[in-house]
Amino acid sequence: MKFTLELPPGLVGDDTAFAASGQWRDGSNVRFRLGRPEVVGGWERLMSTPLTGVCRSVFPWTDNAGVLNIGFGTHSKLQLWRGGALFDVTPITGFTSGAIDGAGSAGFGTGGFGIGGYGLPSVSDYFPLTWSFGAWGQQLLASPRNQTIFTWTNDTGQKAQPVANAPANVTHMLVAPLSGGYQVFALGCNEEVSGVFNPLCVRHSSIRNNTQWSTSAGGSTAREYILTGGGRIVAGRMCGTGLLVWTGDALFLGTFVGALNQPWRFDRVGRNCGLIGPNAAVVVGQAAYWVSPDRQFYRYALGGQAEPVPCPIRRDFAEELAASQGDKVVASSNAEFSEVRFDYPDRREGYENSRYLALALSGVDVGAWHRGIMARTAFVDAGPSAYPIGTTFDGSVYLHEKGRSADGGRFAWFIESADSYIDSDSTLLVRGLWPDFKDQIGPVNVSVAARRHPQATDPVVATAAMAPGDTNADLLLSGRLFRVLFSGDSAPTGCRIGTPTFDTAVTGKL
Repeated sequence: MKFTLELPPGLVGDDTAFAASGQWRDGSNVRFRLGRPEVVGGWERLMSTPLTGVCRSVFPWTDNAGVLNIGFGTHSKLQLWRGGALFDVTPITGFTSGAIDGAGSAGFGTGGFGIGGYGLPSVSDYFPLTWSFGAWGQQLLASPRNQTIFTWTNDTGQKAQPVANAPANVTHMLVAPLSGGYQVFALGCNEEVSGVFNPLCVRHSSIRNNTQWSTSAGGSTAREYILTGGGRIVAGRMCGTGLLVWTGDALFLGTFVGALNQPWRFDRVGRNCGLIGPNAAVVVGQAAYWVSPDRQFYRYALGGQAEPVPCPIRRDFAEELAASQGDKVVASSNAEFSEVRFDYPDRREGYENSRYLALALSGVDVGAWHRGIMARTAFVDAGPSAYPIGTTFDGSVYLHEKGRSADGGRFAWFIESADSYIDSDSTLLVRGLWPDFKDQIGPVNVSVAARRHPQATDPVVATAAMAPGDTNADLLLSGRLFRVLFSGDSAPTGCRIGTPTFDTAVTGKL
């Protein structure tokens, strides 16, 4: 009797091993493409020189000559890669190094002891230092969280300088492209008149003039807005022609209306769906995806409302996210595979980003989730760089989906099915496997576990290592419920799993 393994795309890991019968239950570094699981691509080092500090934000852009630049914001430096060399463009004035780890939210009793007034939230660095970036033509605009906005004028011999007249303290900065030019937005900043920091204050510069922030100057198109609802602004993103602004509790949509006294209008389009950290949102096309403070995944498409994204492997993420480190969560896209990815710090490995979850956005795999163990403190999609870029805690910078190894070394992957009956009325003997692998590189280990009933604690396991080109694997075990695991850990490594077939025989009826 032959049994062909045909399972739908996506991991279903939040239920019991038997309740997820007929599906893939767990995996690491294996995505789903065209309905089948395949090992993710490898990564190669961009440069031998490591970054100084822990990188939280990466920003690639091209200048007027078409030269690729990559900006890196670490907790202590602003650095720039160009033409294979790394340059330190950290501002000499106006910049202060920040923290590596979070210390809790900005609430009563948070932050360092004795910092801030009695009964008031700490105004010191209770968060890991993140940066917001934007391109102003060929120039780089960079803002370290809660500091001012800096500009780097495309000269590797010069340091970044503070933008004249910009707010002194900015939670998040972005550049909004308009048909008539550009505007710089300061989201969560000092109010113009009082100079007092207001976490819900939104200000923007004049169009085509990032040094004009006065609303009363002649000909100025700079304006100020105060969002409603309380809390604090966390970050913002451009989504089509709209400007999305997240607080810790809500989502606002900024629409350009062009009125002289109020060029932009901000409407709340979601409640109880705020943003967990400034890098935890990504826009793909006309839709945004993000993680909320309650560790739920959300989606918003222009013209609609914020809505939760079902995630059948969310439980581990929600329960194991390291306490007070939500500001480290990084959302990114991968256009080549039409997916979004969320890197996060898992407390089982400590306080630093160590794992990720990813969601397929289109095709037959739409809605399919996968996950992996991979330590990346920052991640950004390809374009204008040829490959996605990821950074590690030690300052290494890697080009992803490049090659089939971990910069020449090995990396581990696996995918495992849930417990399933092949024949619910019979005990079966599994004698072997006929593989259906494509693009196999390195050995693939096959492991089959069998048990008599769902609560059995000591399953019988048979394993075999299959080299590229092997036509079959000998296995010998019996049971009623079977679980299959494919894995690899070599350099290079890779495999696409089609429809493997198992050779079975009935050994008895129940």
